[in-house]
Amino acid sequence: MGRLEGKSVIITGAGSGIGRAAALLFSKEGAKLVIVDRSDSVNETAKLVGNAGGTVEAVMADAGSETDVKAFIDKAVAKYGRLDAIWANAGVSGGLVPLPEQTVEQWQEVLRVNLIGPFLAVKHAMPHMIAQKSGAIVLTASVAGLKSGASGHPYAASKAGVISLVQTTAYSLSGTGVRINAVCPGLIETGMTKPIFDNARQRGTDGKIGQLNPLKRAGQPHELAAMGLFLASDDASYVNGQAIPVDGGLTASMPYAGKPI
Repeated sequence: MGRLEGKSVIITGAGSGIGRAAALLFSKEGAKLVIVDRSDSVNETAKLVGNAGGTVEAVMADAGSETDVKAFIDKAVAKYGRLDAIWANAGVSGGLVPLPEQTVEQWQEVLRVNLIGPFLAVKHAMPHMIAQKSGAIVLTASVAGLKSGASGHPYAASKAGVISLVQTTAYSLSGTGVRINAVCPGLIETGMTKPIFDNARQRGTDGKIGQLNPLKRAGQPHELAAMGLFLASDDASYVNGQAIPVDGGLTASMPYAGKPI
């Protein structure tokens, strides 16, 4: 039996990277999936899951739109009869524009997707989970939300907000049987971080990638997916309100501030 055998799970940002890795792993562990992305790459993820024998429904939607979020949550409940877990993983980077050059519009878009999106997932998943007296909510935060130096200002602020959302929501869910936690990725090789890896390789400094953490390497999407699986499963039945770094030990001392790759 898989750790998510027969459970209904939604994963956003599933078109690539961590979300795709999560979809493949969760399906392998028996989950029945609704996977979401605003890119049609979500259909490729669905094909991979289906080819591996999984049960999956792909939805193209905007994880920062309340109409879209409510619709794909309702779709999962209608299709599978319940909602056991949701991983609000969709996010945007916001770039590394110097602070004086940042615009309100840039901040609003990053916050809309990275912080309001998870809030909407929580808001619309909660009623279903509370009614069934069980459920697991996982949000993707970042080490950038824990301390400075890991990313640009709007991205870091949005992820700090996600961590606070997890902590405050855990208490809002007191006594309901519903848990909420966040994963905080360090430097993971995904589509979002591709420019970092590409630039380092072009400069011939790719040997420095990940050298600031004790494991001396970057992470891979499947390593984040494994933490998400744990948090979504009953194995984490007493883990609640936490923001857990998956970063090779980087946040043990946060040595990278001001030291670009």
